[in-house]
Amino acid sequence: MFKRLCVIGTGLIGGSIARAARAQGLCQEIVAFGREKNLPNLKLAKELGVIDQFYTDIGLALENADLVIIATPVGSMQGIFELIKPYWNEQALYSDAGSTKGSVVAAATAVFGHVPVNFVPAHPIAGAERSGVDASHAELFKNRRLIITPLEDTDPQLLDKLTVFWQRIGSSVSVMSVEHHDTVLAATSHLPHILAFALVGLLGRKDEQREIFKYAAGGFKDFSRIASSDPTMWLDICLANKQEIIPLIQQFKTELSHIEQLLADNQSRQLFDTFTYARNARQRFLDTLDD
Repeated sequence: MFKRLCVIGTGLIGGSIARAARAQGLCQEIVAFGREKNLPNLKLAKELGVIDQFYTDIGLALENADLVIIATPVGSMQGIFELIKPYWNEQALYSDAGSTKGSVVAAATAVFGHVPVNFVPAHPIAGAERSGVDASHAELFKNRRLIITPLEDTDPQLLDKLTVFWQRIGSSVSVMSVEHHDTVLAATSHLPHILAFALVGLLGRKDEQREIFKYAAGGFKDFSRIASSDPTMWLDICLANKQEIIPLIQQFKTELSHIEQLLADNQSRQLFDTFTYARNARQRFLDTLDD
């Protein structure tokens, strides 16, 4: 399908894309670009067979690449675009794996003056507690959703080509606008991560005196799992999408205050209704997973 895939950023996501592409025979060669400080990770990626070769020279990494996927934290996107701009190939397909799309589009616009028609923004809805190339695996995206957010002038042939690429990896591909993506992901991913970080931070400070974690049940483990996510990546995501996240935090504070008042007033019926509604809403979510 592609002669040479260049992955920029060989962590969990970039490494898993490379592994999946290799497993499905989607490219003849896989190379990676990274900075000097990331040499140990790049060498590990090659030793593990994730990539065939790596470069710290962006020009060499991009040479003859007909598919380029940027899998770095969204805060670094503008810097990456600046690096690759002198070597931009109008015949190649460029994409990314960023968790916010508005910031990626803004970064491309800042560097190129517009979003190149052969750059197709995308976001695989997948992750794991561990990060790094050693945590990557070819099945990470199987039966997971992949969102593509094309712009009005995105090349339709390249959009189709990227769609097929992700489908062959095993993803269920959806297409939506940049704005809709950021609104939806703020609610379903970004806010839950912030809540997990906040709760574990709160209990972590209490645990220093009261052995709270020692007696934590399975529910705490399930809820707090995403607090193990990479802090650097999530710092970038939250700052990039804060205009969508902050209103949700405010709404959540209102919801907590409402529950607090119901508890203070011993409003058992209203509490029961609140919990029941939430349980039913979650069941509707689970039902969508079977669709």
